[in-house]
Amino acid sequence: MTNIKYFIYLIFLSWSNLQGQLINFDLRLEPINIVGLPGLQSYAFGQSDGKWLIAGGRLDGLHQRQPFASFDTSGNNKQIYVVDPILRRVWKTDISTLSITLQEQLSSTNMEFLQKGAYLYLIGGYGYHSSTASKLTFGQLTSIDVSGLIGAIISGGDIRPYFRSVSDERFAVTGGHLNMINGIFYLVGGQRFDGNYNPMGHPTYSQKYTNAIRKFSIEDDGKSLNITHFPEVTDAVQLHRRDYNAVAQILPNGEEGITAFSGVFQPNVDLPFLNCVNIDRNGYSVQQSFQQYYNHYHCAVLPLYDSKKNEMHSIFFGGIAQYYDNAGTLVQDNNVPFVKTIARITRSDNGRMAEYKMPLLMPGYLGASSEFIINDKIPHFDNHVLKLDQFTGDTVLVGYIFGGIRSDAPNIFNSSLGDGSDANSVVYAVTLIQDQSLNADDLNVQSIGNLAMQVYPNPGNGLINIRYFLSKPMRTKVMISNENGTILYQKNFRQRTRGFHDDQISLEEFGFFGPLWITIETPIENATQMLIIKQN
Repeated sequence: MTNIKYFIYLIFLSWSNLQGQLINFDLRLEPINIVGLPGLQSYAFGQSDGKWLIAGGRLDGLHQRQPFASFDTSGNNKQIYVVDPILRRVWKTDISTLSITLQEQLSSTNMEFLQKGAYLYLIGGYGYHSSTASKLTFGQLTSIDVSGLIGAIISGGDIRPYFRSVSDERFAVTGGHLNMINGIFYLVGGQRFDGNYNPMGHPTYSQKYTNAIRKFSIEDDGKSLNITHFPEVTDAVQLHRRDYNAVAQILPNGEEGITAFSGVFQPNVDLPFLNCVNIDRNGYSVQQSFQQYYNHYHCAVLPLYDSKKNEMHSIFFGGIAQYYDNAGTLVQDNNVPFVKTIARITRSDNGRMAEYKMPLLMPGYLGASSEFIINDKIPHFDNHVLKLDQFTGDTVLVGYIFGGIRSDAPNIFNSSLGDGSDANSVVYAVTLIQDQSLNADDLNVQSIGNLAMQVYPNPGNGLINIRYFLSKPMRTKVMISNENGTILYQKNFRQRTRGFHDDQISLEEFGFFGPLWITIETPIENATQMLIIKQN
């Protein structure tokens, strides 16, 4: 194992030297309790003059497994909240004075949303539809006058004048993302989900991924909404994503863009994507030679751009992922647990991307379905990316993480009672600290290679499968070692072809339970993952 670790270290050095990248900033999370603010997850927000406007989402934790109990209406958020994080004050109003159509959408979960100027736009969402007595994905776009509604809620006035909606089945999407490039809206990924959820695939629902980027413009004069749709782009493989992170970017050419990170599920296997898709005004492309191993589901994300170095940083806070770090080793868990990882993905000026595990962890299994609310008083682009090189001072409040699911343990999905989690009510103030003496974050070596190794089942016993990709024909070595570094299995391939390879290995001959390290080694790169052996 010593040689393997030294090889990884050499890769790290060569990559660091190639990039010339040393990130001299750290983060601090400070919990803030705001009396009157409930736990919320999968909500939508806008802001004006330092105050937040929060609508929709759910008051409970992870959805239950039983169709009759999952996404129960008792967990719907039927209030709109105004929050002042500095004064730590909350105002709220009931949505019952609005039309039934607005009430239903505003109490739904996983709406797509984006604020452009004075208006917050909400699309779709999944919730209860009274006229059909069923749950479905709503087909409408709603515009909210953020400043006007905040004022009305604080003063106790009529909130109805600050909402306008249009119906359009192309907006019947939940679990996707609404972003913007040069003033044009991009509705990326997501699904239409109608009926009652169940985890066994029983016919209680219909589900259709959009597999699409839907582009449109909005003419909004404060009185009427005029939507102009542009031809949509579809890809049944790479755009088959929901419940993921689509993050606003400044691309190496200085233009606005979007990157769709990870998401679920791959078309042929119920596991998250490891690759990402870059979107610009001309189209989209898959980022080659990059894999994301941490933070696969929707979570709070902080976007930072440094124009002096032409580097784009996206920082992901906790959530749910197929992989996590254990004392420097990447661990794969196909149960896809809740994690505490905070990771940074950096795109350099030549377009290459790499993933780094930051030293700070979330203070619990937090982050899934939370949001990062930027401090809009500091310099930022129109697409809400912060201008890192324009920060003044070494310590800057960059924003807040609010809400999301708080889990008691990594894996609670199989709990038949639906307990073990709730909606988090704690706000975390996020401070960025610039310090030239800071050490570099831990590079995830696998993120910059092509191996993209997966081991399954994990945890497992009996037979295991090892799948990996070779970028070209080359000599390959497959090894299994224990925690003491003793090699228990080794197979050398003189020349393996380019493409995916699947190796099946029996673990019964090893005769013990506990962690094993699976390593794939080639002349140009390697990958190591931990496998947990479980008893029958």
